Amino acid sequence: MNNKIKIAPSILASDFSKLNDEIHDIEGAGADFVHLDVMDGHFVPNLTFGPPLIKSLRNLTNLTFDVHLMVSNPDDLIDEYIEAGADILTVHVEACNHLARTLSYIQSKGCKAGVAINPHSDIQFLNNIIENLDLVLVMTVNPGFGGQKFIDAMIKKISSVSEIISSRDIYLEVDGGINQENAKDVIKAGANILVAGSSVFKVNKNTSYKINIDALRK
Repeated sequence: MNNKIKIAPSILASDFSKLNDEIHDIEGAGADFVHLDVMDGHFVPNLTFGPPLIKSLRNLTNLTFDVHLMVSNPDDLIDEYIEAGADILTVHVEACNHLARTLSYIQSKGCKAGVAINPHSDIQFLNNIIENLDLVLVMTVNPGFGGQKFIDAMIKKISSVSEIISSRDIYLEVDGGINQENAKDVIKAGANILVAGSSVFKVNKNTSYKINIDALRK
């Protein structure tokens, strides 16, 4: 696996009135992935977007589409999101009746499969599904809303997950409150994909998307 730290801007923090421009701008600024948070209003309280939006964005860029399904019954939606253009599909362990089977099905469709771990979730189950994993997403805030503060205690969990998957070609992604101040500790703990919202999209006269993305990698 390429050791370069990958940055995945979360479009929930972008300006939806000019989403086409936002996608082109983050690509030009050096983003590696586009992180797309799908929320159904059931598994988490918020409601975001579905396959039609992802399909429309797919025509704009060749960046990896990193789709995070914060939904109940994700098995019912897998085909739709892959057809819309997802390159990675991440599900929550709590939402799946047969997690290994769900991950295996995602992979059988030519898509990378990920599992998300909430701040309160145990991680030992990873040992039982490691053969079916391409990515582990560690949530460093409680899922469902953007703009939350990074939970410092999650650094230890990131390190523990890194130890479990260290011998495998599996991405370790971190999402939630990532900024230029804590990114270094997250990377040191073993993360190689950083999901970032406002720390990418919030700019002023002294910053730009490129400056923000480069700062997260340092």
